[in-house]
Amino acid sequence: MPKMSKRPLILVTNDDGFTAPGIQPLVDVVGDIADLLIIAPAKPQSVIGHAITVNAPLRMTPTDYFGKHKAFYCSGTPVDCFKLGMYESGKRKPNLIVSGINHGSNVSTNVLYSGTMSAAVEGALEGIPSIGFSLCDHDWSANFQACKKYVKKIVNKVLEEGLEKGVCLNVNIPDLPASEIKGIKVCRQARAYWDDTFDERMDPLKKKYYWLTGSFHNHDNGSEADMVNLDNGYVTIVPTQFDMTAHHAIGQLNEWNL
Repeated sequence: MPKMSKRPLILVTNDDGFTAPGIQPLVDVVGDIADLLIIAPAKPQSVIGHAITVNAPLRMTPTDYFGKHKAFYCSGTPVDCFKLGMYESGKRKPNLIVSGINHGSNVSTNVLYSGTMSAAVEGALEGIPSIGFSLCDHDWSANFQACKKYVKKIVNKVLEEGLEKGVCLNVNIPDLPASEIKGIKVCRQARAYWDDTFDERMDPLKKKYYWLTGSFHNHDNGSEADMVNLDNGYVTIVPTQFDMTAHHAIGQLNEWNL
């Protein structure tokens, strides 16, 4: 009788914290596919980007919050969670990193600020196939049921096919009932930017402080842009890499004869 192969190991994290509603449907789906190691922040770490903890102790506390799955909550950032996950997994390297499901989209330049995507990018840095999942709904009571079908489909495909080394997937899911989602589109990152403004306020001690506000503007109506396809009812996948070199500008700089 042939020996059954070992189930893959998936490291699960997020940036909204281990009690955030979005992580449970992700655990439900991938827990049927693989063995899990869950390490998520103890508290929300949204918009923390690729930060790591270097000037304070890191604490990782076991929790039975996810039932049978081996799980911890961590005092640090999503990238800290990934790094501790690699340490905790010991000799068994994860086959896949999944991060999310984030409350709110991570389209376009938001990927630069996202803790969800930073954990996935860190996985790509280590050569591990990695996926960040986000739902386009910031509400804490958002309905993640429609996400499950697409999480399962994409996770299974990545486990089967792998990813090019250094590449992770940024997956955004529209806030629609499952019956209204039209399918999946592989896209590029839209050219969209934050118009930052600051509210100047006064605290009770009459000391001035500032509160960051602003609005997000899309300047890209291209048919391959992620924001356009999300608005049209598609799940979007943007292959994302950590190499931020502007390769097209190298020639110009060489012409400067520095």
